[in-house]
Amino acid sequence: MLEPGDERAGRWLRATGAAELLRRLTVEDGSAERLPGMTALRLGGYRLRAAAAEPERDLAAVAAVGGRFVCPGDREWPSQLDDLGDARPVGLWVRGRPDLRLWSLRSVAVVGARACTPYGAHMAASLGSGLAERGWVVVSGAAFGVDGAAHRGALAAGGATTAVLACGVDVPYPRGHAELLGRLAQQGLIVAELPPSSHPTRSRFVLRNRVIAALTRGTVVVEAEYRSGSLVTARQAQRLGRFAMGVPGPATSGLSAGVHELLRGEGALVTDADEVVELVGDIGDLPPVRRGPVLPRDHLDAVTARVLEALPYHGVSHPRDLARTAGTSADETLGRLYELHSLGFVEREGDG
Repeated sequence: MLEPGDERAGRWLRATGAAELLRRLTVEDGSAERLPGMTALRLGGYRLRAAAAEPERDLAAVAAVGGRFVCPGDREWPSQLDDLGDARPVGLWVRGRPDLRLWSLRSVAVVGARACTPYGAHMAASLGSGLAERGWVVVSGAAFGVDGAAHRGALAAGGATTAVLACGVDVPYPRGHAELLGRLAQQGLIVAELPPSSHPTRSRFVLRNRVIAALTRGTVVVEAEYRSGSLVTARQAQRLGRFAMGVPGPATSGLSAGVHELLRGEGALVTDADEVVELVGDIGDLPPVRRGPVLPRDHLDAVTARVLEALPYHGVSHPRDLARTAGTSADETLGRLYELHSLGFVEREGDG
């Protein structure tokens, strides 16, 4: 009966408890009017929704799809959601066998544009599979584009992934992802604030993003325009003290403009799962050292390298001429040439 993110109702809930708040909103004894910030107009709206609420029906509906309801105080409740304060969900409807609290302890959100480019889809799938292979749970919103690619990447790697929906856990939205949501229910978790059969609205998508941000250790954005809801998730993550990360794209791509703006601020640039884990992981979770290829001549000392560089690409050169070019004595140049000959860099031909 409460809309997601209703901070005023969250304060009442914290002060009175769920049962007492429900009683006040459904019994006309004047107690509801005494709630801080309550007006007649607001009370009318709350009572209208309370009259339509059927908890038994909702519990039966979620049980029919193999789900359950988890609320604060339950063993399965992820305590990091308490960081949302009065905007904390009243409870979560969960579908899937794994334990939500345990999975959320080591999770990363991967979000981004619905109308993503092939590059965005590739990067999201690569991050999803890479994180899953390293034992991290990939959290996203099951939308088209980046979200779906991240979920599929994790599933393809045989890893763990959680979808946080802006509708009921029994509603296949978007309909084009009905098969994906079925796989998520079997291999992962589907989570929602709204009761079964609820349908999404624009505002519910925005409010859903705060749950994704709070549930995870960090949020990675792959392709996002300036007004993208994915940036809302990243900024919410920053406000909650989580990591906000972005995958850079072409400077000419409008779909990456929002990500680049995030990176110009306090967002961290990441390009693969190793770099994500370095930020969100424990001490010692370091990415491999990045460097270009090591060439044989890289092992030469400075003087020997100068002698080698003084040699022409073709033809014969004499040690005295090489010494002049390399800035060394003739004897030292000769010694270095013997060393280069033994290493296979030069060939001797007569006196040259």
